[in-house]
Amino acid sequence: MSEQTAKKELVPYEHHAKYYETDQMGCVHHSNYLRWMEEARLDLMEQIDLSYKRMEEMQIISPVLSASLEYKSMVRFDDTVVIETKITRYNGVKLDVEYTMKDKISGEVRTLAKSSHCFLTKEGKPLSLKRTYPEIDKILSEYLSV
Repeated sequence: MSEQTAKKELVPYEHHAKYYETDQMGCVHHSNYLRWMEEARLDLMEQIDLSYKRMEEMQIISPVLSASLEYKSMVRFDDTVVIETKITRYNGVKLDVEYTMKDKISGEVRTLAKSSHCFLTKEGKPLSLKRTYPEIDKILSEYLSV
């Protein structure tokens, strides 16, 4: 992202619940929400011109350190969920992302979630983006929600 480029307005990620994601009770199985979080996070990173593919080409990996979810109401087959993502903490070494999953039609909150990540070299050594990749550090700092 160049100096002249303005901060982009982020577009929420949408996921259309599939039949195979449901359980015997007809609602989406809880394990799928983690996948949706990853899909939404990857989408967020692409929107800010920092795709995981680009990071991996730069020999940067970003594993999940923790994830937490709070289920508010059920998602069922054929529902579309709008997932708003925001970076809530970033210090050059770690990154926290929050997710608000809402029903597209009613706007009802379905799930609130958080995930924490770190940055490592391909060899698994901790990596400070501030020191090693200041251009990436600048992008992530710009999208940090305060």
